[in-house]
Amino acid sequence: MSRGGGRPLAVRVKSTRRRKPSSTEWLARQLNDPFVAEARRLGYRSRAAFKLIQLNARFHLLAPGRRVVDLGCAPGGWTQVAARLVGGAAGRGRVVGIDLLATDPVPGAHLLIGDFRDLATADSVREALGGPADLVLSDMAAPATGHAATDHLRIVALAEDAFLFAQTVLKPGGAFVAKVFQGGTEGALLAALKRAFAEVRHAKPAASRAESAETYVVAKGFRRGASPH
Repeated sequence: MSRGGGRPLAVRVKSTRRRKPSSTEWLARQLNDPFVAEARRLGYRSRAAFKLIQLNARFHLLAPGRRVVDLGCAPGGWTQVAARLVGGAAGRGRVVGIDLLATDPVPGAHLLIGDFRDLATADSVREALGGPADLVLSDMAAPATGHAATDHLRIVALAEDAFLFAQTVLKPGGAFVAKVFQGGTEGALLAALKRAFAEVRHAKPAASRAESAETYVVAKGFRRGASPH
């Protein structure tokens, strides 16, 4: 609903005794978030899909025929975008998503349940890919503790694990994208990425909420055989 075809009116959410103030704030944010509404309209499973769409528009990560791994893929928003852009449903590319949680089927994608850090599971990912990957994606985030320093360390640890895995599956020239927190990537990880890739950038897509500390590290031009240390 809007006034005179202008900007939609903000939806107000009333506080109740049964709902925590933080829950009321989250609900209001969801109801008034244009990316949530657009994701619902287009059939994406989460607003996060637009983060990948925007990163791809800037860095040209996805193209027909490419092989992609989506780490921590549930609920599947990034997997949906990747499968659409590589032509997975038409058999033109290959997208493999993996998560500890079950993910509803995504047309054009092969989904696995497990921990990519487990050697047997990692082998299953490589087998499902059918060849070296052009791109490894990680939108993973550990549950927030409310302590900024702790949350930063936990998300960097996930990015480090994703990077270690990426080195085992990427083809020369491939790319890697991982969520980190503002303040940048930890020095040791950033240095390792710069040794392993020709280009390393940080980016915060417009679909990331302004109040969120998340940002993304985007590395392109993988150098196979580069020392991780």
